[in-house]
Amino acid sequence: MSDGPASPGHVIQLCERGLLGHICDHTDCSKDAGWGFARPKQAAHWFCFEHRDQGEKFL
Repeated sequence: MSDGPASPGHVIQLCERGLLGHICDHTDCSKDAGWGFARPKQAAHWFCFEHRDQGEKFL
């Protein structure tokens, strides 16, 4: 990681994925997701604050 400014491509990618880098997996929700749920060696599922309780089913 460098101390210089981020490249324009990196900033655009980050914005498309949301501020936190993940979008909520709940149907019809496009909020930033800060809670990830996964068992070892499985894909993670990400949920926003409002839908984080639905992530428990992936544990």
